[in-house]
Amino acid sequence: MSVAYCQLIMKLTIYQIDAFTNKLFSGNPAAVIPLEKWLDDELMQKIALENNLSETVFFVPSINQSSPGQKKSQVPNFEIRWFTPLVEINLCGHATLASAFVIFNKLEFKKSKVVFHSKSGNLVVEKRADLLVMDFPSWKPERIHDYPDKLQKALNGFEIVGVYKHRDLLVELQNEEAVKNCKPDFGLLKEVGEKIIITSPGTGEVDFVSRFFAPTAGIDEDPVTGSAHSQLIPFWAEKLDKKKMFARQLSSRGGDLWCGMWGDRVTIAGQCVFYMKGEIQLAIGNGQ
Repeated sequence: MSVAYCQLIMKLTIYQIDAFTNKLFSGNPAAVIPLEKWLDDELMQKIALENNLSETVFFVPSINQSSPGQKKSQVPNFEIRWFTPLVEINLCGHATLASAFVIFNKLEFKKSKVVFHSKSGNLVVEKRADLLVMDFPSWKPERIHDYPDKLQKALNGFEIVGVYKHRDLLVELQNEEAVKNCKPDFGLLKEVGEKIIITSPGTGEVDFVSRFFAPTAGIDEDPVTGSAHSQLIPFWAEKLDKKKMFARQLSSRGGDLWCGMWGDRVTIAGQCVFYMKGEIQLAIGNGQ
């Protein structure tokens, strides 16, 4: 007896963009996948694991809701979601920046502004000259004194000035050299059970520096982390008494961020570089 077999193939376009840099092979690479409608959550997580980047971002067109009597805005609106190789997260800066870059430069939307609807509220990205400026929530971290004893050991034994928390633990170290030279024990950091930002004042042109570790999310060190700056900006704005700041993330790839503090919002600006466009082929069903 013969059996007829038919397999349907879904094709998705995928872009890889280096965010928070103007040089290829630096900044933070993000996989960007525009969709017409949402895929199954499990499938999106599998794609993120296969990509094995710190974040894979998906977005779909959203119907822009206007108040009664108002005309609908012509600003492009999208729903957006971000996945690490292991989990979905509630906010990601570099992949949002990369998504806006794709919308403006590869999908050929002519407007200078885009709105993303996310689990962390509405995120606006505006194109200003060679910078993309994101409007993000301000997450001021509060000082905590009850943190794991193993934290200092996990951070190479560097002296901890203070520990703070909103979404992630923010650990202030003494100076830029301590942040730069820290060689974490990622096994111990995973036992701490938190995503960790380390930071200090900067030197020269840089107001503050940071690094970001997330072994609990499948990322030992994230090259440049926009969402961490939702905590870093209000933290350093108060300490430095400044509203506008220039920041650098000191990973091996490195990245630059122009930061602003505006009440309960922050702005995080950066550049992006196109690396790759490709196609994903997925078998989505079969029949007899």
